[in-house]
Amino acid sequence: MKEGKSKFLKVRCKCENEQRVFSHSTSKVKCDKCGEVLAEPAGGSTNILGKILES
Repeated sequence: MKEGKSKFLKVRCKCENEQRVFSHSTSKVKCDKCGEVLAEPAGGSTNILGKILES
């Protein structure tokens, strides 16, 4: 069975909050703590705007 290319990434915001973000998200993902945008959809993938800690 093939493994998918999408996964959940652990991302850190500027406010030091850490949360999981889907690598192929279809909507903007905001920080739960401060509301800063952490990820934006980009034609089938996602632009991660925070710091990726784990993939």
